[in-house]
Amino acid sequence: MTHATLLLGHADDRSFNTALARAYADGLVERGVYVDTFTLATLEFDPVVRVGHEYDQPLEPDLLRVKDSIDRARHLVLAFPTYWASPPAIVRALVDRLFLPGWAFRYEGSALPTGLLRGRSARVIATMDSPSWWYALAHRRSLQATVGTATLSFCGIRPTRFTTVHRVRELDAASRERRREALRELGRRDARALVPPTLAPDASRAG
Repeated sequence: MTHATLLLGHADDRSFNTALARAYADGLVERGVYVDTFTLATLEFDPVVRVGHEYDQPLEPDLLRVKDSIDRARHLVLAFPTYWASPPAIVRALVDRLFLPGWAFRYEGSALPTGLLRGRSARVIATMDSPSWWYALAHRRSLQATVGTATLSFCGIRPTRFTTVHRVRELDAASRERRREALRELGRRDARALVPPTLAPDASRAG
């Protein structure tokens, strides 16, 4: 079965961001993808890189579970709210501790590394209160640069696609439900690129 790893970056499991991510995961599952879900705020690990990359800082059991899931996954999903034009600290902490040389990337003499997580795609689901024009002009689409280019693509994960919901505070219940359903449909569409047609569930019987 095709695997995906979902990393939930919001500490509140009742949040709109988490609801969007779970709707997207439901769409993947409906089309035959197994989704392994981790709520990052519940994982137990030291968020600080204490010795740099020159020395070994053993991975805690929860980080080893995430690592094993990503090893098996063909698709990585990151979902988080946007704080100060960037992901929450727990998302960056996971990347700092887990996406290490020798596993996520390797330098081989050239200026740019070899991404060792090739063969995987990614979907980033971000929410923010900023309007889209402010995010583009003032923040220069910061998430695409830091999470997309400088992290996921750096490690060989391509393509990385973004779904960003703006002006979250202004959305009423009907608007939120429409966006949840849109994410569910997006999950179904993304699954088509992951699951061979012969293994996909019959679309006429899927919800």
